[in-house]
Amino acid sequence: METPAIVTVEDGMRAALPDLTRAERQLATHILRSYPVAALGSITALAKAADVSTPTVVRLCQKLGYKGYPDFQHALRADVEAMLVSPIAKHDRWTGSAPDTHILNRFADAVVANLQATLGQIDHAEFDAAARLLADPGRAVFAMGGRITHAQAEYLVTLMKVVRPEVTLLSGLSNTWPPALLDMKPGDVLLVFDIRRYENSVLQLVELAVEQGAEVVLITDRWVSPAAQHARHTLAAHIEAPSAWDSMVSITVLVETLLAAVQTLTWDATEARLKRLEGLYDRSRFFRRPK
Repeated sequence: METPAIVTVEDGMRAALPDLTRAERQLATHILRSYPVAALGSITALAKAADVSTPTVVRLCQKLGYKGYPDFQHALRADVEAMLVSPIAKHDRWTGSAPDTHILNRFADAVVANLQATLGQIDHAEFDAAARLLADPGRAVFAMGGRITHAQAEYLVTLMKVVRPEVTLLSGLSNTWPPALLDMKPGDVLLVFDIRRYENSVLQLVELAVEQGAEVVLITDRWVSPAAQHARHTLAAHIEAPSAWDSMVSITVLVETLLAAVQTLTWDATEARLKRLEGLYDRSRFFRRPK
């Protein structure tokens, strides 16, 4: 069977991991953890952040097939530019190379591949730490999404309000932020969603929240929102699909898994809340009863 061609810098780095030295693997893991933001700065800044030497950076670049760090960065930026494309460009790219199979099959294949890739690269310790922050009763939780991901933020807030108190959905309108920020205390959690084409409003809110002392949990795509530089925890999902729009399936799985994790951590309090809620539903006859 022919081996699939490696088409991105990220693919090449992941494929090379088994053959790297300890220091090179440490550097590559650091880059992949905050890909591509980690490698967009100077070689000195990258080496310091990864706790390796600058010659190690050069050696890794050469092992990956590049002349040096500038050549590596040039390829990296080309990858990023190719990914941060408009809906029309994304649609044209997919339809131009679409296999002769039904859209249901092609879309399902893309979604399953996204989910496998997302779950395969999530750092379990990072995920668990984010869940513990969201479960901490001493911290209020605020959530916000962008133009497309606002629905994900609203979904999370709708369910997490049942799991624990003090959960607030923030509007994308900046004129609503000051009252919310007024109530945001040091140690509170801002869970924010931001996928390509990254929105200035999301970054602005994150910066303001960090100034208030908030801890940021970012759910983004595999190219990583600029807001990651301010986030305590970052969870990246694969979202590409044969469509003019990106797929939210992997992000939805992350949301639902976070909810399940928080529920497990807070079960004693959550169970009591659920019982009270069911009692209120019964009294208000909210749901239709079976005959």
